[in-house]
Amino acid sequence: MTKKLCGTNYPASICFIVVNEFCERFSYYGMKAVLTLYFLTYLHWDKDLSTAVYHAFSSLCYFTPILGALIADSWLGKFKTIIYLSIVYVIGHVVKSVGAIPTVGNSSVHIALSMLGLILIAFGTGGIKPCVAAFGGDQFDEEHGSERQKFFSIFYMSINAGSLLSTVITPILRGDVQCFGGDCYALAFGVPAVLMIVALVVFTAGSVLYKRNPPQGNILLEVCNCIGFAIKNRWRRWKYDPQRKHWLDWAEENYSKRLIEEIKMVLRVLMLYIPLPMFWALFDQQGSRWTLQATRMNMAFGNTFVIKPDQMQMLNALLILLFVPIFDLIIYPLVGLCRINITPLRKMATGMIFAALAFGAATLVEVNVVKTVVDPAPARSCLLQVFNLAKANVSLKIPGSDLFPEPIQYLQDPSKYESLPLEASSKELKIQVTFNGKTSECNHSFEEQKAYSLILYPRVSCSLQSDQCSDFGLGLLDFGASYTVILMEESGKIVAHKMEDVSANDVHIAWQIPQYVLITIGEVMFSITGLEFSYSQAPANMKSVLQAGWLLTVAFGNVIVLIVAEGAGLEQWKEFLLFAVLLLAVCIIFSIMAYFYTYVDPDQLDKIYLKDSGKEGNDDDDDNRKKKTDDLHLNKTGKGTRL
Repeated sequence: MTKKLCGTNYPASICFIVVNEFCERFSYYGMKAVLTLYFLTYLHWDKDLSTAVYHAFSSLCYFTPILGALIADSWLGKFKTIIYLSIVYVIGHVVKSVGAIPTVGNSSVHIALSMLGLILIAFGTGGIKPCVAAFGGDQFDEEHGSERQKFFSIFYMSINAGSLLSTVITPILRGDVQCFGGDCYALAFGVPAVLMIVALVVFTAGSVLYKRNPPQGNILLEVCNCIGFAIKNRWRRWKYDPQRKHWLDWAEENYSKRLIEEIKMVLRVLMLYIPLPMFWALFDQQGSRWTLQATRMNMAFGNTFVIKPDQMQMLNALLILLFVPIFDLIIYPLVGLCRINITPLRKMATGMIFAALAFGAATLVEVNVVKTVVDPAPARSCLLQVFNLAKANVSLKIPGSDLFPEPIQYLQDPSKYESLPLEASSKELKIQVTFNGKTSECNHSFEEQKAYSLILYPRVSCSLQSDQCSDFGLGLLDFGASYTVILMEESGKIVAHKMEDVSANDVHIAWQIPQYVLITIGEVMFSITGLEFSYSQAPANMKSVLQAGWLLTVAFGNVIVLIVAEGAGLEQWKEFLLFAVLLLAVCIIFSIMAYFYTYVDPDQLDKIYLKDSGKEGNDDDDDNRKKKTDDLHLNKTGKGTRL
C-alpha cells in the first residue's frame, strides 16, 4: 500500500520528486545564466560564436527528451532512466566546472572540457525532462485525480522557484566572488553541480516509496511505424487499388482504424506547429543577445546596488509567477465580458505579436546603446588617441594621414579615438612631433584592430616614494566608462588629471524591463495556452506525441538563432528588427492556418469506437465512424491559464 502524507491522499514519495525537480532546475538554469558571459570573457570567443554555441546547447537540450522518452517507455522504465541519466547529468556538471578552473590545462583543454560537459548536461537534462513529471503523476491512484492536478501545480511552481533563485544567485557567485584573479566561473558552475548531486541523492532516497510502472512501449514509435507503413503501402499500390479518402487510410491493413483516426487528429495539430519555432527563436535570446546587450548598459541602481547583466533573466521567472494569475483571474474574464471569442489559437497569435513587440523594444534600446560604445577598428586599421603633457601646444603629423590637423593643447582630453589606416595587418609608422618650433621623429609599430594611447612629454622623473603625494579624489567615475589618469606635479603637489577614453554607459539597464514584460506576456499567451490547446486536441494516449512535437519546436527555434548569429553578420539592432519582422510574418501565416482549423473533441472517439480498436466492423459502420470523426467538434475550447 502506498504511504500517504499526514492522512491525506498525497503519496509521501512526491516530496522527493518535488525537491529533486527544484534542485535540478536550479542546477540547469543557474549554469545556463552565466554561460554566455563564460564564453565571452573566459574562453574569449566573440559575441556571435558565443551566441551560436549557447543556442546549439539549448537546441540539443530539447532534442534529447525524445531519446529519454524512448528509453523510459521501451526499455528501462521512468525510475531507472531518471537515475542513470542523472548520473550522466552530474558528470557533465563536474566536467564543466573543472573546465572553468584556469590552472587546469590551456585554453584548448578548457574548451574541450566545456564542450564535453555541455553535451553530457544536454543528454542528462533532456533525457529526464519527459520522465520526472510523468513519474510523479504515476504515484497517484486513478481515483485521486484532483490531488494529481494540485501536485502538477506544485511541481511547476518548484520549476519556477528553482529558475528564479538560480538566476539571482549564480551571477553573484560569478561576479562578486573572485578566484584565480578574476570572475569565479568555477564556483558559479560548481554550485549548480552540487545542487544536481543533491537532486540525485534526494531522488534515490525515496526509491523505497515509489510506485514503478513497467515499460509498456512508446506510442511515438507506433505512430512513426504506422505513418511509414501508410506511405510505403500507398507508394506500392496506388496504381492498382482504389483511392482512399486520406493517405493514412492506406495503413488500415496492419493498424486499427481508431489508431489511424487518432494519428489524423495529431497530425492536424502538428501542422499548426510548423510556424512555432520562430517564437522560440526570439524567446530564448534572453540568455544570449539580451544578456550581451545588458553588459553595455548602466547597471547601477543608485550608489548601493549594481545588478549583474546575467541577473536580468530572473525577470522572466518572476513575471511569470505574477502574470499567470493576473491573466487567469482578471484579463481573460474581462475579455470574455466584452463578448470577444478568444480561442486558444487566437491567444497564441497574440502572444507572437507581443514577442515581436518585445524585440521592437530591444531594437530601440540597442540603437541608443551603440551610441555610447566605441566601435572596434575595422580590418587593416587601428584606433589612436593622443595626450599632450608637454606644457605647450604640440603639432602631430603621421605620414599618409591627416588625423590631427590642429595643434594638440596641453592636457587636452581627446574627444574620441581616431581611426588610423594601416593598409596591412601591422605597420611601423614614423611620427613627426613639433614642439616649440622644433620637430622630432619617433617610430612606432601598430597592429590592426587595436587601440593605442600616444603620450607626449618633454621629460619625466619618477620616485618610488614622495612626501608630496597625498590623497586625491578622481571625482565621479561613471559606470561603464574607461579612464586614463595622469599624475602631475603642480605647485609642489601631486594632482590627478582624469581623461575619459570611453564614454559612460548612458542607457540604464532598467530600459530592458519593457522588453522582458512584453516577452513574458507573449510566453503566457503562447506557451501555456499552446500546451493546453495541444492536450485538448489529442487523444489520451497521443499526448506524449504532441509533447515531443512541442519540444522539437523549441529545439528548431534555437537552430534558427544559431544560423542567423553565424550567417547573417548584421548589426545587432538590425538583427533584432529582423527577428521582429520575421515573427510578425510567421504570425500572419499561423493566423491563416488557425482560421481554417476545426476544433475537435478527442473524448468522443471512446463513444464511437466502443469495441476493441483491433476488431473490424462492417464497411457501412466504418463509413459512419469516419463521418462522425470528421464532424467531431470541441464544445469547450477553454479560457483558463494553468501552470
